[in-house]
Amino acid sequence: MDTIKSIFNDRDEFKRKDIAVKVKSLLESDIDISPLVIDGGWGTGKTEFCHKLINLMRCDDAHHLIYIDAFKADNANNPLMTILSEVIKILHDQESKSSFMKKAIPVVRYSFKASAKAVVSHVLKQDFADAVDDFDKEIQKSADKVIDAAVESVLKDHIKAEESLRALQSSLEEKASSKPIMLFVDELDRCRPNFAIDMLELIKHVFDVKGVVFVLVTNTQQLKASVNHCYGHAVDARRYLDKFIKFRFELSPYSNKISNSPILASKKHFVMLAKDRGCLPDSLLSDSQFKEAIDHLIKHRSISLREIETLILHIQIAQTLSHSEFFIERAGPEYALLKLIGVMLVCFEPELLTAIKQNSVDADVLGRFLGVESIPVLGGTIKPAIINVIMIFIAKDCHKNTNKYIPQQEQEQYWNEYMRFKSVVDAFDPGEALNLVIQAVDIISFK
Repeated sequence: MDTIKSIFNDRDEFKRKDIAVKVKSLLESDIDISPLVIDGGWGTGKTEFCHKLINLMRCDDAHHLIYIDAFKADNANNPLMTILSEVIKILHDQESKSSFMKKAIPVVRYSFKASAKAVVSHVLKQDFADAVDDFDKEIQKSADKVIDAAVESVLKDHIKAEESLRALQSSLEEKASSKPIMLFVDELDRCRPNFAIDMLELIKHVFDVKGVVFVLVTNTQQLKASVNHCYGHAVDARRYLDKFIKFRFELSPYSNKISNSPILASKKHFVMLAKDRGCLPDSLLSDSQFKEAIDHLIKHRSISLREIETLILHIQIAQTLSHSEFFIERAGPEYALLKLIGVMLVCFEPELLTAIKQNSVDADVLGRFLGVESIPVLGGTIKPAIINVIMIFIAKDCHKNTNKYIPQQEQEQYWNEYMRFKSVVDAFDPGEALNLVIQAVDIISFK
């Protein structure tokens, strides 16, 4: 997101306050749902929702609320230290901090030593295994002794660490008894697979403490990929995650302003950003056919909120490079939509541009890009969508599979009447529609 509005009262165009209220009530209930996962694809506004939810809960001052950007902590390579360093911040007096740190440091130290010894053991074993043909068995035995000594040391440390861990957990439970601790871990899906999985396992094995609640803001599909990266594709990633996640819900890309009338959050974001940045004329944004086409394209392409921002940025660039003349309408929204398709190709399907520029355009390929399988058969009350009209214009300039996108003889009268009604009859000369698409591409490409 461009900027994070901290509360729903500032901005709630996606109508998610009701969702946050329900999540809040669930988190404040006696039901054990930790870790809870707020799931969603990249660019669906999870981070903004997380911050707004935190600030909604902050009004009651009933919890210690901690936000952790896991992606920023990834380079530290120690999720335990990441979490503990944030927990320490909620302890206000120095005595509490000192007491907590005395219990936490041995656990952190063990996590460092165990991982380091595991690496040393692996390297020693690998080095000597590779060199077994060159060295005699005595050297191999020496390597085994070194490894055994490391393992013995780890076991001793492990016993001490278990004692330290229980002390740490007791301390956490004591701190959370008067005011529960709630940790929101964001961007876990952007972390390196090993770090993400270590964080999950750590939450389960170290922080399974009464009064400590975790909310993970992530994309579970990406977490599944991380599981398979770490443990191989033979592991059932979904079942593996089920061991660590107690409840999840998906942050829908839809907002229901009117019952049973889903409005894409991405469409609202498109209109809002276009207005805020002044990169599209108000007359175009209020045009019913243009809005209909935007709705169709966003739904078909499943364009996320973040991708909307990318699209608007490219429209801004096109407007700037064309001295604000890029989206001036000539006779209707068709011209703007053809240019918009060019911008979308640059953003989302740049590989199609080569075929377009080489005059080897397949109408089927563009049809799939635009979500148009064929044009409708007109007659009676059937009225085509504007995207079908656009596809007819483009198909006439294509070189393959054009027939199903161009009205056949028996349909020409109906289409001509419709075009005349919409004032677009004979609007484009041969090659002009596709040239408008290419023009948009060339402007953004500094050509």
